[in-house]
Amino acid sequence: MSVSLSQEIAPLLPYLRRYARALAGTQKSGDAYVRACLQALVADQSIIDTSIGVKIALYRLFHVLWNATVIPPAGDDGSVSIFEQTAQQRLGSMAPESRQTLLLTTLEGFSLSETARIIDRSEEEVTRLVSAAIEEIDRQTKTDVLIIEDEPLISMDLIEIVESLGHNVTTVARTAGDAIAAAKVQTPGLVLADIQLADGSSGIDAVKEILSELTVPVIFITSFPERLLTGERPEPTFLITKPFNPNTVKAGISQALFFNGADAVAA
Repeated sequence: MSVSLSQEIAPLLPYLRRYARALAGTQKSGDAYVRACLQALVADQSIIDTSIGVKIALYRLFHVLWNATVIPPAGDDGSVSIFEQTAQQRLGSMAPESRQTLLLTTLEGFSLSETARIIDRSEEEVTRLVSAAIEEIDRQTKTDVLIIEDEPLISMDLIEIVESLGHNVTTVARTAGDAIAAAKVQTPGLVLADIQLADGSSGIDAVKEILSELTVPVIFITSFPERLLTGERPEPTFLITKPFNPNTVKAGISQALFFNGADAVAA
């Protein structure tokens, strides 16, 4: 891979890894697909068409390899959660391209035309695939949601989004301490967490403490995604950047609960 192409791709890798993790259901499996993509590029740089834009071309290459390569799922070595095990079972019942288009248009923020280019389909087909994915995922059991967010206006937006999907907001916590206490009082089925909180405390620390006691899916919604996409520790599968599109949050919630599994979601 040439130096210039390598430099253009490098800042895109954290986001491709995020997409791969959400698609595969595990960080280990997702990263294996990303490595395969990069290895293919190193072997033959001509397989990527940069005339359509490096980011679109990279995701298109990943899509081709995803469909053509079978990488064994991550084994249960202690790093695979019950969410990930359930996901591998349930993903088989969902059309692969529906899942891909939903993630590309929401989590990754590609337009319909860009997504169509990535998966080699028409915009009309992409629209149908996204609708099918949402219908499939929205069959999830309703759950209780803990929101960790210190900005009132953002909290209001998140409450509206959560309730529009039929879920119940149990608490809006403005500090790490409040979040930890709320989780002990009422077990959430999903946590939406900011990183930087009102009193200078950390949403990351709050989530670590909560996960030490509970098994619950978490979506980080933050203005500082680089604090989590470091590659130095296990990274969240579900990470949404502020300012967010409400549809992105809806898709993230549906995906998180999809990977969680109905039997693990609070009633």
